Parts: sequence; C-alpha cells; structure tokens
Amino acid sequence: MEPVDTLVSARWVIPVEPDGRVLEDHAVAMRSGRIVAILPSEEARRRFDARETIERPSHVLLPGLVNAHTHAAMVVRHGRAETLPPERRWSDPEYVRDGTELAVAEMLRGGVTCFADMQPWPEVVATTATAAHIRASVGLVVSETPTSWAGSADEYIDRGMRLRDEYRGDPLITMHFAPQSAADATLARVRRLADELDLRVAMPLHETAGEVEQCVRDYGERPLARLAALGLASPQLLAIHMTQVEPREVDLLAESGVSVVHCPESNLRLGAGVCPVARLLSRGIAVALGTDGAAANNDLDLLAEARVAGLVSAGVAATPTDLAAGSLLRMATLEGARALGLGEGTGSLLPGKWADLCCIDLRRARSWPVHDVATAVIYAASSQQVTDTWVAGRRLLADARLTLMDESAVLERAETWRRRLDGVLPDGVDADG
Repeated sequence: MEPVDTLVSARWVIPVEPDGRVLEDHAVAMRSGRIVAILPSEEARRRFDARETIERPSHVLLPGLVNAHTHAAMVVRHGRAETLPPERRWSDPEYVRDGTELAVAEMLRGGVTCFADMQPWPEVVATTATAAHIRASVGLVVSETPTSWAGSADEYIDRGMRLRDEYRGDPLITMHFAPQSAADATLARVRRLADELDLRVAMPLHETAGEVEQCVRDYGERPLARLAALGLASPQLLAIHMTQVEPREVDLLAESGVSVVHCPESNLRLGAGVCPVARLLSRGIAVALGTDGAAANNDLDLLAEARVAGLVSAGVAATPTDLAAGSLLRMATLEGARALGLGEGTGSLLPGKWADLCCIDLRRARSWPVHDVATAVIYAASSQQVTDTWVAGRRLLADARLTLMDESAVLERAETWRRRLDGVLPDGVDADG
C-alpha cells in the first residue's frame, strides 16, 4: 500500500475543476502538503496506508475558499466602524497583528485558506499569516499620503520591495502591489516593477460614482481608462468593486484580461452600487469574491458573500439562472486563486496542487436534505457548518476547533481593542494587557 499523511473520505467532493463535477463517496489523499489523488473511497482505502483517516459521511469536501480582498486588521472594529476615527490613527504594528489574528481565526472557521490583504504594516500581516500557517497574498500599499509606515510613495515602494525579497520563494506568502491614491508617476513605477517581477496589482476601482467623477476632474478620464493609458490594464490587474461600469469599460476589461473582485456586501452597505457580474462573466471576464473591510462589512464570511452575490445578480439580471451556484463556488475558490496568480497551486482539487481544503457538514436542518450539492453549499449552508480546514495539508480546523491558534487569547486581545477604541483605555496601553 502507498503511504500518505491523510486520507479524507466525504459523502461529496466538489473539485471545482472541471466545472460542475460532483463526486459522491470519494476521498482525497494528501502527502507532504500536496494532493496525491482523488478517487472513490473504497478504492482509496485499498490503495493508501494513511497515518490519519478522516470519515465525513454527511459532508462536502471543497477547495479552500479564497478571499480576494480584505482589510483584515479592521475586524477589531466589528459592528461600529462608522463611528470610529480614521483608520490611520490606529494603524500600528500591534493593531495590525491583533486584528489580523482575529481575522485569520474567523476565516479558518469559515473555510478560507487564502486571503489577499490591503493594509499598512504588511510585514506584520506576513508574519501573522505565517504563524497561523494560512496562505496570504500580502498587499504592498503604495500611496502619496504619509503614514507611520512610510513617508512618501518611493519609501512605500522601497520598503515593499525589501519585504518581497524577504519572502521570495515562501510556500505560503506572496506579495502584490496595492496602490491607493497614487499619482501617475507612482503608478508608472508600480507598473514597471510589476512587469519586471510578475506581481499582481490590486486597486479599488469604479467603487462609487463620486470616485469616478473625482478621477475625471483630476485626470480628465475615468479610472479604468486612466490605468489603461498608464499600461496597467492587463491580466496583472485586480479591479476591486467595479460597480460603476459603462459598456465600453466592459469591452476594455474583456480585451485586457483584467480580473474583477466583487465585494457585494460592502457595496450594498455603503450604497455604492452593484457590480454587473453576470454581464462580466458572459464576456469571459474573470470575477473573484472579497469581503472588503469592517468599515464596510461586519465579517469575513465568504460563503455569505457568495450567497449575496447570487441574490444581487438575480435581482438585477434578466433571469435568476444568470449566476448559478457552481459559478459562485468557482468565484469563491479558483477564480480568486487565479486572480492572485496562485491558480497553479490552489483553488481547486487536483493531484499535485497544495492540499488546501475545507469540509462542510450539510446534515443540518438548514441544508438537509441535499438535492443539488453546490446549491446547498451556496444558498443553504452556513460558515458555521465548516468542520475542517486544511492549508498545505495541515489541519488548522479540526471538528470545528482551531488547532494552531489560541483562540481565547486572540479574543481577549480583540476585547482590549474594543475598550481602547471605545475610549476606555488610553492610546498607549498595551493591548496584551
């Protein structure tokens, strides 16, 4: 028999590749952090000698979810972001560490195995993600606005490049550029470096009508057209939000290979508009999902985000079937991985890919009986039904318990931040107590 580290047998397996495929009574074998095989459970038991065998008779096994846009540290502001002072006041290494830890705990509990972040102090995000063993694409923020992390656009870029060099070749941590309010000269430098180093560039784009109007006043053209003139409209670009889209901009997205990151809950809560996802998909434009930050949204629940995306699309599209559950599941997994340049290693269940998986128990009152598995996952199941999460073969959530993180300590530090943000503690008090 062939030795493997872990064999997980589930009632259903949805590999995402190929589209629409659902495997019943199948197992996934993992060794050295990679997927070895996906095959019928009985055949797997005969073929493999597993150090650990996990039976999930009422569960669906999926690729780990990919949250393609977060401001992870902002989760310490759950529920009351509108009343808080500007983010930069609180953006220091301690805030980023504690907030990111809380976010990672929430995401692992929700089946997320990879997230893309956009936050000052990216080295703290990288260190925190590494300690938690979660996959992360860390945004290298670039701005003309001085912060406690960098005083100029050039300093943002230079510090980001040093961080990128530090993590080059890391199996879990990658980097992307995350420009914010950047001048043309700065964006031109970002484009040159992105081309040279094959880095993605993620930017909030066409998020609100006001943002588009401001860009026209400042630069004489709409944001996407401005980026195209600078050479940034390419497969390396992740256009986040895209609620204000004209037909010619859909053409430009399709022709240039730009990926769109849809954040429906954030857009709805802020009254920003609705990204025309069904129209984008009909043109072959890749669309991923993100949860944005706590100032616009109260959680990092990507399953809920997928469900809202489907409901919103049905509300604005010609027919409810324009965005099927299988498409939403693909947006929450493989399309997010591909947008971040990680699709060769994660986002679907194929032999040779990283063993990034999540397992959802569907035998609950809200999702049972199961007639269509993908529909049950997207429109009936809850993130609270996630029982197990693996990243690179390591089981980080086991039977709904975090295995690597001290969740009690993470929650205690988050409570200290609540007291500080409410003004109970002075700014200088250590959140560790």
